[in-house]
Amino acid sequence: MAVGQVGTGGGPRVLRGPVGAARLAALLAALALAGCDVAGTGRIRSIAILDGAVTAAAPAGYCISPGAGVRGADSAVILMGRCSSSATSTATPAVLTLSVGPAGSAGVMADGGASLADFFATDEGRAALSREGKAEDVRVLSAVGEEDAFVMHVADSAVGEYWRAIRGLRGRLATVSVSGAEGAPLTSGQGKALLDATLGALVAANRVAQGAAP
Repeated sequence: MAVGQVGTGGGPRVLRGPVGAARLAALLAALALAGCDVAGTGRIRSIAILDGAVTAAAPAGYCISPGAGVRGADSAVILMGRCSSSATSTATPAVLTLSVGPAGSAGVMADGGASLADFFATDEGRAALSREGKAEDVRVLSAVGEEDAFVMHVADSAVGEYWRAIRGLRGRLATVSVSGAEGAPLTSGQGKALLDATLGALVAANRVAQGAAP
């Protein structure tokens, strides 16, 4: 398993070790969304969420699904899929999920890639990655730090293989997951390329938003 160092993207540092791992597991569980359905995604490419604290953005060929996901007082889960207007689009059918945690939650990443890799090798960590919350369902195929993100390739017996990135975004813990649509699994290369494109769109949208803030 390859491991790199990742930054928090802002936000306070928190207690490390078991306390930090437990908080990360709780955050991931709270941000999980089962039974994803992104039919009819419309044409929305980006939208401000959490009272403008973060901008959710989709990569080229993909749009945000209106009415799907969950939005709380200080966290949100946003679903994305191929834009409805792209009948002839070459965009690969896929389900993209953006989860954004409470203000300051990026601090759970303060220890960097090595600690994250150790955590996701544990039963608790693999359970946090599982759609059904079962550690035995999950194998972490790869885990590596890339710039400010911690990227994992995961096999879940309940949903198949998917890619997930965890990073700090304006002081909040943000996770991006990419999986194939029902009946149309992604190849490893397709999944990683789409994860990179989604992260790029997200970072660019929030860089602009942050620069434009008074």
